[in-house]
Amino acid sequence: MNNELHNRTYLKEFRKELRNNPTKAESQLWKMLRKSQLENTKFRRQQSIDNYIVDFYCPSKKLIIELDGEVHNNFINSEYDFKRTNDLNKLGYRVIRFENKAVFENLDMVLEAIKTKLKQ
Repeated sequence: MNNELHNRTYLKEFRKELRNNPTKAESQLWKMLRKSQLENTKFRRQQSIDNYIVDFYCPSKKLIIELDGEVHNNFINSEYDFKRTNDLNKLGYRVIRFENKAVFENLDMVLEAIKTKLKQ
């Protein structure tokens, strides 16, 4: 892991706050990812990479999982998400995004999509 890119000190308090106050969707998905339950693969939550804090991160596969709520459904946030994903891709990470409602309405599909990405 490139320590220059990961868990920058200036983001520490914000990461901690995000971990302590997850969205309902993040809590639901974390129950399925924590303790290497999915494909025996380690995930971290609220990991900072470069200047971004990602929802979930699998270090061994350089896979980032982002959950998007309603706030992402506008032009400004869509543009930011696109730039963020592009920046992370340039650093060698793969990003997969799901809407929060998918976690509640079709968790099995979300988990299958994550498994597929882990195998790639």
